[in-house]
Amino acid sequence: MQLVDTHVHINFDSFQPDLDEVASAWRQAGVAHLVHSCVEPSEFEAIRAIADRFDEISFAVGLHPLDMDKWTPALADQIRQLALSDQRVVAIGETGLDFFKADDQACQIEAFRAQLSVAYELGLPVIIHCRDAAATMRDVLQAFWQERGPVQGVMHCWTGNPEETQWFLDLGFYISFSGIVTFKSATQVQASAQMVGCDRILVETDCPFLTPVPKRNQKRNQPANVLHVAEFVASLRDVSLDVLAAQTTANARALFKLPDASFTVAK
Repeated sequence: MQLVDTHVHINFDSFQPDLDEVASAWRQAGVAHLVHSCVEPSEFEAIRAIADRFDEISFAVGLHPLDMDKWTPALADQIRQLALSDQRVVAIGETGLDFFKADDQACQIEAFRAQLSVAYELGLPVIIHCRDAAATMRDVLQAFWQERGPVQGVMHCWTGNPEETQWFLDLGFYISFSGIVTFKSATQVQASAQMVGCDRILVETDCPFLTPVPKRNQKRNQPANVLHVAEFVASLRDVSLDVLAAQTTANARALFKLPDASFTVAK
C-alpha cells in the first residue's frame, strides 16, 4: 500500500529539529510521495532544500491569499520564473481566496487570477485554498475558463458542502480531504467525501495543522498521519484502505504528473 500526502508544510520551524525522524515515520506509514505547498515565493529555496534531502518530495510555488501584503503584479513573473527553475515544481500554489474576516477581496481575486494565468501558461495545476469564498471562487474560475481556458487543480483541505463540492467537480477539479474530515462536527465535509468520484479524490495532512483523529492530542500534525485520514475516508466510502490508497495515489500521480521513481520502496 502506498499513499501520497498532497499538501504539506514541513519547512515550518517546528519540523527542523527532527525532520529525519518525521521522514522515517511517513515512510513507515506507507507515504510514497509528498507535495510540498508554498505560501509565498520567499519560501522557495527552503522548500527546494528539503526536496534535495528527500527524493519523494515534489513542490509548488505561489502566494497564499492571507499574504496579500506581499502581492504586487511583478510577483506573478517571479512565481513563473521559479516554477520554470526546477523540474520538481508540479503546481502553482497555494493560491486562492480566503474571505474569513477579509477586507482585501479585490486584491485576493487579482492575485488569484494572475496565478491562474501562470498555471495556464505553464500547463501546471493549481493548489487552491478556499475559505468562506466558494461562490466567488466558482465565478472567478468560470470566467477564467471562458476567457482563457481550463486549468486543472485541487481544492485543498476541502470543507465545502456537497452542493459546493459539485461546483468544482463540474469544473474538473480534484477534491482533497485533510484531518478535518475525521472531526465529529464535520458532517458536511464527510458528506462531500462520500460523493466525490473515485477518480477525483485526494488525501492530505496540511501539516503541521489539523491533526486528524485519533492523533488529536499531538500538537504538530505530520505526513505519517495521512494514513489516518485515508483510513477514515475509506470507512466513509465503504471501501478498503488498500482500495482508497490506490485510488488517491493514482489520482495524485495523474494530477501532479509525479515521477514513477518516487513510487519505489523509500530508502
